[in-house]
Amino acid sequence: MRILFLGDIVGRAGRKAVLDVLPSLRRRYKLDFLIINAENSAGGFGITETIMEELVDAGADAVTLGNHAFDQKDALVFIERQPRLIRPLNLPKGTPGRGAGLFQARNGAEVLVINALGRVFMSEMDCPFRAIDNEVTACKLGRDADAIFVDMHAEATSEKQSMAFFLDGRVTAVVGTHTHAPTSDERVLPGGTAYMSDVGMCGDYHSVLGMDPSEPVSRFVTRIHRERFEPAVGQATVCGVAIETDDKTGRALKVGGLRLGGVLTSAEPQFWVEGETS
Repeated sequence: MRILFLGDIVGRAGRKAVLDVLPSLRRRYKLDFLIINAENSAGGFGITETIMEELVDAGADAVTLGNHAFDQKDALVFIERQPRLIRPLNLPKGTPGRGAGLFQARNGAEVLVINALGRVFMSEMDCPFRAIDNEVTACKLGRDADAIFVDMHAEATSEKQSMAFFLDGRVTAVVGTHTHAPTSDERVLPGGTAYMSDVGMCGDYHSVLGMDPSEPVSRFVTRIHRERFEPAVGQATVCGVAIETDDKTGRALKVGGLRLGGVLTSAEPQFWVEGETS
């Protein structure tokens, strides 16, 4: 199975870039399942229902969130009628929405998508390790799901790596989001779980984490909050990670980064590109 995950969409620039390329990505790579993190898609903070529907219409099978999940207050209502929208699993009991979802891929496979928040340098949440452990114990890879994808939305690389080794062999992939800078450490762990510390954002990289640099720089220099953060509006880079799985076990066989457009060095999953010409 071929799974593609696109990192945090930031603002209009990132949103436009993703919507422009989604149909062609699905066709070119013959994707079975496509996941997007969109917690910064509405003006850099949260998501609206209109944006959610645009992403699904363009080809997203599931959309994950993060610590900005409910920055757009309407999300507290519409998340209940958007089954493909997944908020962090370890938010307090009673939070609207769902932290995991089981979806059917284009090839008929069942894919469990889990979103969780880290706790290091973040607001205190329920333990993500226990929360995800309960989920994958109830829905086991190879028995109840053909693939299990974990979006670990966390600040600390050590916490993301620890989660990956904690889940190695029990999930298809653990991919980090939140820090908005793509890492080059994608690999398949010994037990067959694909890992990447941060997939990167879909946004304008002439920025500070997708935001126009003026206000973040000013805050560091003066320690004064003068204005709200505004998303950068230049040409966006679409960043993602591609995962190929073993159809029998659900474990990862190959993993590779994707970077298209914008200012970063372009990259494609070579194991899929080479397959086009073989």
